[in-house]
Amino acid sequence: MKGRQIVLGRIFGRNAAALMQDGRLEDLVVDPAGATPLAPGAICRAKVDRLVKGQGGVFLRLPEGARGFLRDRSGLREGQSLLVQVNGSAEDGKAVPVSARLNFRGRHVIVTPGAPGVNVSRRIRDSALRDALTRLGEAALEGLEDPPGIVFRSIAATAGSDGIAAELEQLLELAQAVTADHQGAPELLLDAPEPADQAWQDWADPPPDSVEDGDDAFEATGAEAAVLQMLHPRLDLGGGAWAEIEALRALVAIDVNTGSDHSPAAGLKANIALARDLPRQLRLRGLGGQIVIDFAPMPKRDRGTLEQVLRAAFRSESAETVLIGWTAMGLYELSRKRDRILLARLAGTGADA
Repeated sequence: MKGRQIVLGRIFGRNAAALMQDGRLEDLVVDPAGATPLAPGAICRAKVDRLVKGQGGVFLRLPEGARGFLRDRSGLREGQSLLVQVNGSAEDGKAVPVSARLNFRGRHVIVTPGAPGVNVSRRIRDSALRDALTRLGEAALEGLEDPPGIVFRSIAATAGSDGIAAELEQLLELAQAVTADHQGAPELLLDAPEPADQAWQDWADPPPDSVEDGDDAFEATGAEAAVLQMLHPRLDLGGGAWAEIEALRALVAIDVNTGSDHSPAAGLKANIALARDLPRQLRLRGLGGQIVIDFAPMPKRDRGTLEQVLRAAFRSESAETVLIGWTAMGLYELSRKRDRILLARLAGTGADA
């Protein structure tokens, strides 16, 4: 199908949402129940367990016996209660990354306790509308003892003020209730959003051309086949070239091959094809951490061109990514925040697996 399509259904026996663009899978959210005790986005009360000076952070006790790691240790003491939000995924046996900076996300608004101020998305360029949204936010914060911050998302430009105000009021009430409950034993206070809710929060701008909903929606739209393909290490790059993407314990290894193409530009063509699709592949597969790429052989003078393609490809990615560069052995290194659960883990622990 041509156009932008949101698919709401089930895969691996789990509720899921997929974003398709012209028939290609662009993004995916799968319910992580059973695969991890706490999903990214969940807010919970934690207890400081142990300060770790060498690592510049603290280990926390989280609900359900889970362990968390918070990088900022300033002003914290052992046994102290605090609120944290899960902001990534961890391998089995490792601590879950968390942040003390909370955010309550809605479709049009984000509420940020501890980060005061009213901000409007830069994508909204109409000055009159920006001023109107700022006034709406300031009015909503009047009278609050410890007012949080407010961020109006770009989709607020297409919504009515009444709808935005109602959502903002609801989020402010939720934020106040959660932040007031900061004392006590480790406890889950707010679970991560359901896949369908997250889809409407993150993919509704621009509006989709169609929405497919139902238990068989993934199969009917081709989203299921696209997701299952992401479980295989081999990635077709066109023209006979391919790449192998393998998640190892310590890192993600990627090997690029030209196949039967032996032309002088074969290596650069294959490498550019991989670079352009790499952000999507990592996002959909749930891969992060240290990533090492063995690009296909090419002249050193072409490295600058390839680096430009990589920078352009990752420019719009929301996950924090650092392009580190070339090693002495000619490998390319980058690091990406582990902000998602490994797709293979979700598939392996699903009810239908």
